[in-house]
Amino acid sequence: MAWSATVLTLFPEMFPGPLGLSLAGDALKRGAWSLDAYDIRNHGLGRHRAVDDTPAGGGAGMVIRADVLAAATDAVSPADDARPRLLMSPRGRPLTQARVRELAAGPGAVIVCGRFEGVDERVIEGRRLEEVSIGDYILSGGELAALVTIDACVRLLPGVMGKEVSGEDESFEGGLLEYPHYTRPRDWEGRAIPDVLLSGDHGRIARWRREQAEALTRARRPDLLK
Repeated sequence: MAWSATVLTLFPEMFPGPLGLSLAGDALKRGAWSLDAYDIRNHGLGRHRAVDDTPAGGGAGMVIRADVLAAATDAVSPADDARPRLLMSPRGRPLTQARVRELAAGPGAVIVCGRFEGVDERVIEGRRLEEVSIGDYILSGGELAALVTIDACVRLLPGVMGKEVSGEDESFEGGLLEYPHYTRPRDWEGRAIPDVLLSGDHGRIARWRREQAEALTRARRPDLLK
């Protein structure tokens, strides 16, 4: 059964967006995975299909209602759906490559895209939504975060990348950032490809790449070395 992503959003026209191009798009056309963007407003209330209301206790902004979002979630993800339910949220646990690999190895994901000030806490609890963050910053909504999450998963599906080894030496896979890459021309604007990469000595090349990865990680992401 193909890996399946269902996105709950107020803006279904944002999908597939970039997921319809390049590796993900080719795999989507081949049926290696599937994508459904479901409009939360299908369950909106009243003539204007309202999905939000003012926050209890006062405050700025609006909050997505629990009853509306629960109805939308139930419509696409019944009780026997084995896919995890993710809520893209800046307060969620950071999305890591390890979690991406877990998601890619499963049946897919149901992804809820928040808007406004957020969603009613009761639907997070009642529908077991796993809050996920793609970084320490705020977006206008969860759609861009959902695109990022899906892309990270889809590229790991069997047959999506040209070579399976392509995903093995990337940043975060071994707890380190990726080593530098070079290609032709051999000399460019006075900068030459390091001699070790042209030596043909695969042992030396492997050691050099490891040393470079460790140095980059120490300089840019020392938290990964802890």
